[in-house]
Amino acid sequence: MLRLVENHSLPRAAAFFDLDKTVIAKSSTLTFSKSFYQGGLINRRAVLRTAYAQFVFLAGGADHDQMERMRQYLSALCKGWNVQQVKEIVAETLHDLIDPIIYDEAASLIEGHHTAGRDVVIVSTSGAEVVEPIGELLGADRVVATRMVVGEDGCFTGEVEYYAYGPTKAEAVKELAASEGYDLARCYAYSDSATDVPMLASVGHPYAVNPDRALRREATARGWPILVFNRPVQLKQRLPAFSMPPRPALVAAAAVGAAAATAGLVWYASRRRTAAAQITAV
Repeated sequence: MLRLVENHSLPRAAAFFDLDKTVIAKSSTLTFSKSFYQGGLINRRAVLRTAYAQFVFLAGGADHDQMERMRQYLSALCKGWNVQQVKEIVAETLHDLIDPIIYDEAASLIEGHHTAGRDVVIVSTSGAEVVEPIGELLGADRVVATRMVVGEDGCFTGEVEYYAYGPTKAEAVKELAASEGYDLARCYAYSDSATDVPMLASVGHPYAVNPDRALRREATARGWPILVFNRPVQLKQRLPAFSMPPRPALVAAAAVGAAAATAGLVWYASRRRTAAAQITAV
C-alpha cells in the first residue's frame, strides 16, 4: 500500500512516470500507425509490421543496441515528413486512441501524488509532440520526451535533437530536481523497462510497473516494489466530470516525435525474432 501523504513543510518532491506500458497499456507511438497510414505517411506493409511490433512490445522489449539502430532508422525514415500534417493526424485521433488505454491504477497514482502535493512528470522516449498532449490529458505538471529537429521548410530534417532514453532520462530527472528544488530521496519513479533502471535508481521510491524480465530481476535484487496495472479505463468513465482538452490545443502540440518513433518501431518489429526481452540490467 503506497503512502502518498505529503508534509508540505518538507522539501518539494515529484513522481516521475514512464509512459508506455506504465501509464498507458500500449505503445503511444505504435497506436497511431493506422492513422499515419490513412494520412499517407506509411504504407500498408508498415501497418502490418506495426501490428506485429505492438505484440512484441507488449510481450517483451528492446535492448540498447536495438534501440540505437531504431533511432538511426527512424531518423532516416521520417526525413521530409511535413510536421503540420503529422500534428493534425495526431490531434484528430488522440481522443479515440489514447483515452481508452490509460491504466486506472496509474491515473489513481497520479491523483494521489497531486493530492500529496507532489508534481507529476511524464518521462518518455516517445516524441514530445505526442507525449505533451497525453501529459495534458493526465494533468501532468511537466513532460520530458524525445525531440526531433524541424527545418525551416516545416519538415523533419532526419536529425534527433534530444533522445530521452536510458541514462538520459536519469540526467533529466536530476536536472529537474536541481531546477525545481525536488528532494530526490523523497521522489517516486515508475517504469516497466530495464532501460529505465538509471531513472528508477535516482529516486528514493522506485517502482517496477508491469516489468519486463530484466527489470523484474533487477527489482527483485534491489528490493524495489513491483506493481501490476491491468485495468485500462476511459477517463470519462472513471471521472464523470472529466472533459478532454479542446482539439485546437491538441493541434498546437501534436506528434513530430511520435511519427518518428512509430517509424522506428516499425523497423524494430522487422528485426525482432522472439518476444523475449534480452535487456542487460544497468
